[in-house]
Amino acid sequence: MLVLKTLKERCDPRWSALLVVDVQNDFVSSKGSAAKRGEDVGAAQAMVPKLIRLIEEAGRVGLTVVYVRTTHSEWTDTPSWIYRKSQQSALDTCREGTWGTEFYQGISPLPSERVVIKHRYSAFINTDLNTVLKAKGIESVLVTGVATNVCVETTARDAYMYDYYVTMVEDGAAAYDPKLHESTLENMRRHFGLVATSEEIMETWKGLAQRKAAGL
Repeated sequence: MLVLKTLKERCDPRWSALLVVDVQNDFVSSKGSAAKRGEDVGAAQAMVPKLIRLIEEAGRVGLTVVYVRTTHSEWTDTPSWIYRKSQQSALDTCREGTWGTEFYQGISPLPSERVVIKHRYSAFINTDLNTVLKAKGIESVLVTGVATNVCVETTARDAYMYDYYVTMVEDGAAAYDPKLHESTLENMRRHFGLVATSEEIMETWKGLAQRKAAGL
């Protein structure tokens, strides 16, 4: 296993992947289920342009990008899952086949990019994400998406448990409460990995796109 201590090392496209977690209508749109139950989706919407830019730059330098999408249905619901707090009024979040499961505007996976379907908070639980990353030779993950303190944090924690280096992208993730966003970032710094802005990450890629285009 590679020893990757610095941010530059952990963002190297040769062994790193960008995970885009749950940037879907139900979690981000003003018409989605989160907004309808009273969550403030403003931070999530404000985050998306920065995330899109990061995704575009990742593509230019040849970084692996994996999108994660949540779906729920009677085939995956269990009593403990159905009765979680966010669904007490109605089972209306990311129901299979609905508009709410679709990616939010601007988040458009390329045909060559992988979309992993998950049914729980973590993108590693009962999915092929770990297999996909191992097959690509990935050692380090840059984690983004919604919500910072729920699906993003749970995915980041599990990535660390699977022995990946973890970097949380501070302005590439959002929560419905800024305090919860900040507490997750602090938890990541203390126990699970690095926290960096999208600008800091893209700075580590400076010059890589030109070298890639030149075949170097």
